[in-house]
Amino acid sequence: MAQNPNSDIRLALISLFFLFPIIVSVSVFDSDHNPPTVYEILPKFGLPSGLLPSTVSNFTFQSDGRFTVELEKPCYVQFEYFVYYDKTITGKLGYGSITELEGIQVQRFFFWFNVDEINVDLPPSDSIYFQFGLVNRRLDVDQFKSVHSCRDGRKGPCRGSWKWFLELPTPTEDIPMLITE
Repeated sequence: MAQNPNSDIRLALISLFFLFPIIVSVSVFDSDHNPPTVYEILPKFGLPSGLLPSTVSNFTFQSDGRFTVELEKPCYVQFEYFVYYDKTITGKLGYGSITELEGIQVQRFFFWFNVDEINVDLPPSDSIYFQFGLVNRRLDVDQFKSVHSCRDGRKGPCRGSWKWFLELPTPTEDIPMLITE
């Protein structure tokens, strides 16, 4: 029985179609079968490694760029803005950008805003852009080049923020005396 050459071509194309996502995802990882950390993946996509805090406990990356980052616990990091990281952070990684981002919030004045996207200039410059709501804020990329430690902070965005707003600063020596005798 003779074999149809068109069936061989179809089989080869179907194999490539199913293997291509696997090949792409493997190309991001090292050849020694150790999956890279999120801090190693971010620079491969043109992003600084310090976008996430040092408490990452788990990181999954899919071939379409979608990722999930698990932190040990929610935390805060002080950059030019005060940033809140939820315990789970998700998004879609592309070269020079993170889109569909969930789990990161930034404090602007007394309000918390969800960070929707993070982008860098291509070719790289000294700027990184955070989009939250209708605002696209340019920041100096140098503050994100190193991985920062979490600090305990408030209970979470919008949870306890009014209490924080109404509290007095802790070093009482820094408060000018308003009443004199």
